[in-house]
Amino acid sequence: MMTMQKLEQKLQKADRKQAGLYLLCNFIALMLISAYSAMMFSPTVLTILPEGGDSRKQIVAIFILALFGCVIFTVYAASLFFRKKSRKLGILLALGASKRKLSPGLFREVLTLSMTSSLAGILAGFPFTWGLWNLFRVLIVDSSDMRLKFDFRCLTVSFLFFALTVTFSCATAYRCLRKTNIMDIIHEEHKNEPVREPKKYCGLLGILILFAGAVTGYNAPGVYMALFDAYPPAWINLFFAPVFAGLYMIMLHTVVHGWGFRKKHSYQHLISRSMMKFQGRQTANNLLVCTVLIAGGCFALFYLPMLGTGQILETQERSFDYAFHYRADQNVPTKQEILTLADNYGLKLKDWHSGEYLLLGLDGVVQVEDKPDSRAYHYEYRELKQQGKFLSESCFNRMTGQTIDIAPGCYRAVSNESETGTYYLELESTELTNMVTRAKTPIRFDGFVHNEMLLDAIGYYILDDADYEAAANKLTDEWRGNLLWFNADGADSYSFANALLKQFITGFNSECETIYAYDPVEKIAANENGNIYWGDTDEISKISFSNPDSYDFRAYWTYMPKIRILDQHDCLRNFSVFLMMFLFISIVCLTAAFVISHTRCQTIALNNRYVFDDLKRLGASPAFLLSEIRSQCGSVFKTPMLVGSSAMFLLYSLMMLGNDGKLTREESAGLLVCLAAVAAIASALYAVYRLTVRKVAQTLGVR
Repeated sequence: MMTMQKLEQKLQKADRKQAGLYLLCNFIALMLISAYSAMMFSPTVLTILPEGGDSRKQIVAIFILALFGCVIFTVYAASLFFRKKSRKLGILLALGASKRKLSPGLFREVLTLSMTSSLAGILAGFPFTWGLWNLFRVLIVDSSDMRLKFDFRCLTVSFLFFALTVTFSCATAYRCLRKTNIMDIIHEEHKNEPVREPKKYCGLLGILILFAGAVTGYNAPGVYMALFDAYPPAWINLFFAPVFAGLYMIMLHTVVHGWGFRKKHSYQHLISRSMMKFQGRQTANNLLVCTVLIAGGCFALFYLPMLGTGQILETQERSFDYAFHYRADQNVPTKQEILTLADNYGLKLKDWHSGEYLLLGLDGVVQVEDKPDSRAYHYEYRELKQQGKFLSESCFNRMTGQTIDIAPGCYRAVSNESETGTYYLELESTELTNMVTRAKTPIRFDGFVHNEMLLDAIGYYILDDADYEAAANKLTDEWRGNLLWFNADGADSYSFANALLKQFITGFNSECETIYAYDPVEKIAANENGNIYWGDTDEISKISFSNPDSYDFRAYWTYMPKIRILDQHDCLRNFSVFLMMFLFISIVCLTAAFVISHTRCQTIALNNRYVFDDLKRLGASPAFLLSEIRSQCGSVFKTPMLVGSSAMFLLYSLMMLGNDGKLTREESAGLLVCLAAVAAIASALYAVYRLTVRKVAQTLGVR
C-alpha cells in the first residue's frame, strides 16, 4: 500500500539530480569562502602583508566581491531547487496532503541538504587551502616564510555565511508552502522571468555609467581629503555603486538585445536568444555575478606582474652587480676581505667605486592628526621633518660618471629617468640641519638628477661641494655613511654573493637592526617634543639579524644592499607569500565564476528542454540544435569575461596613470603581462565552455 511517507520518499528520489545540484552549489560556495577566509586570517599572510597597506586593502576588496558573488550563487541555487521542488509539492497537495503535514518533511530535507553541504564545504576549505598552497610550494617557489599556519578565528566568517545559507533556504521553503494556488505551485518550474525590455541604448548607457562610477569612486577619496582635510570614511566607497548599476545594464542589454547587428540576419540564433530573454532576470543576475568574480580574479592576478615586472627590469639594468651602503661606524668587510672571499669562490671582481654621504635633517610640512584616532588632520611646519642622505657633487660625478654642477645654496634629488615615484623625497626644504652641532644651512630645491643605483626608500640628494663641507663640520660617524660599488669579472657566483651578504650583515651592531621607515631624525624630534617615537613601540619596525633570509628582512632592512644575482634568483622567494596569496585568490574567484557559468548554461537548457524536443519533432537537424546551444552558452561565458577583464584592465591602467600622471616603461611592461594573463584566463574559460557545450548537448540528447 502506498502511504504518503513512501510517496514523499519516491518524489525525493526523483528529485535527486536537483538535490545534487543544490548540494554541489552550496558545497562549492562554502568551500571557497572557507578557503578565502582561512587565507585572510592566516598568520603566514598577515605577517607579510603590512597592516593598513595597499595589499591588505586589495585582499579585503576582492573578498567582498567574492562574498557578494557566492551569496548570489547560493541564493540562486536555493531558488532553482525550490522551482523544481514545487511540482512535487503541488502533486502532494493535489492528492490531499495538508501544508502542515508536508512542512516537517520539507524543512527536514532542506535543513539536511543545506547543513550537510555547508558544513562539508567549510571543512573542505582547509584541506583545499593546504593542498593548493603546498602544491604552489612544490611547483613554483618555497621559502621559510611560506609555512602555512591557520588561525581558526576565520571560522567566524564561514559560520556567518553558513547561517545565511540555512536561513535563506528555510525562508524559501516557508515561502513555497505559503502559496495557495495548487496549479501555480505545480507549474512553478515552467514559469519564465522575463524582464521589461530596455531601450536599445541601455548597453551604451551602462558602459558610460560604469566608467563614470569607476572614475568617481577612484577619485572620491582624494577629493574628500582636499575639501575636508580628513581621511575619507568607509562610506566613500559608495561612489563605486554606479559601477554595479552600469554592469547590470550591460548584462540586461546582452540578455535582451545582444551586441550583434542583425538587420540582415534578424532570425539568426533567435531560439537561444529567446530562451535567455524569457529567463532574463535570472540570467542577468548570473552574468553580473560572474562578471564581478572574473573582475576580482583579474584584479588579484594583475597584482603579480605589476609587482614583479618593474623589479625585474630594474635589476637587469643596474650598472653595477654589487652596491653596498652602510654607516661609517660599522665594521663591515673591507675591499681586501671581499677580494679574499671572492678568491675562495674562484671569482674576480672589478670596477670598484667608493664614496661617502651624510645623514642630515630636512625641514618641511607634516600632516598631523587633530586628535588620536581622529580622521581630521592639519599641516604643521617642522624644523626636523625627516632624514636625507646627501652626496657631494664631486662624489656623485665620480661614482656615476656623470658631470653635474650644483649651484651654491641648492640641492638636487636623485630620481629615475621618468621622475616617478618621488613621494618619499622632500622637495620643499629650506634648510639642512647638522644633527650633532645643530648648525643650519639654508637650501632650496633645484630639480632632479637621474641614477638608478641611488634609488631607495630614504632618498639621496646632491649638494655643492662647499655646502657639503659646511654641512659635514664635526659630524660624527653615526651620521656619516659609505658607498661601495663593484662588478663581477665574468660570470657571477650566487654562493659568493650569499656568503658576502651574510658576512656584511655580521659587521653591523644592534643599533642598525632597523627598517628603512625608522627615521633617527624624526625620532629625535619626537623625543625632544616629549613624545614617544612610533618606531620604538610598533612591532612592524622590528627585524632581526638572526633571520636574514626572511621577506621582512630582505624587503625592509635599512642597509639592505643591491646584489643583482641574489635579487634575480631570490625574486620569487622574496615575494612568495604575495605570489601565493594573490594567485590563490585569483583561482578561487575564477573557479567560482566558471562553476556558476557552467551551472547556468545547464539550467537554461534544462528549463527549456521541451523547446528542444519540439524542435526535434519539427525536423531540426543536430547541427542546428548544437549551434543554438553554442550561441546560448557563448553569451553566458563570453560577456562576463569581456566586461570583467576589460573593466579591471582599464582600472589598473588608471591606477598606474593616477600614481604620477604617466605610464613608465616598467608599468607598460607590467600591463602587457596583464594582457597575457587575460589571454590565459580566456583560454581556461574556453576549455570550460567547450566542456559545458558537450555536457548540455548530452543532457538534451543532441548528437
